[in-house]
Amino acid sequence: MKVLRVSTAVSTLLFSTTLLAADGAPLRSVNGVLVDSAGMTVYTYDKDTPNSGKSSCVATCAKNWPPVMAEGTPAAPYSVVMREDGGKQLAHKGKPLYTFVKDKKAGDKSGDGVGGAWHVVAGD
Repeated sequence: MKVLRVSTAVSTLLFSTTLLAADGAPLRSVNGVLVDSAGMTVYTYDKDTPNSGKSSCVATCAKNWPPVMAEGTPAAPYSVVMREDGGKQLAHKGKPLYTFVKDKKAGDKSGDGVGGAWHVVAGD
């Protein structure tokens, strides 16, 4: 009976840990830079006003700089920005987040400094 209780307790703990991980930060820091779940570098755009609740990168811009879409309600320092198309975009410290189409593999940072307006996001 004790073995069953220990087994149940361990299973419960593992299941809870999985839930906490799934509800944790939507991005992670790798080598000092925030990346998405695929390991792709995340960027901010200087034309976005922090905490404005909107993205300045739409249409053609968004094709080259795909928005990082939000799932659920993230915890601080993350928030959600409503896009013109009704999509929910993830923001970090109030700034909408993007990836870059010319980054081909995890760890690429070819978008950093583009046009003097795009910047990698430092990991927390």
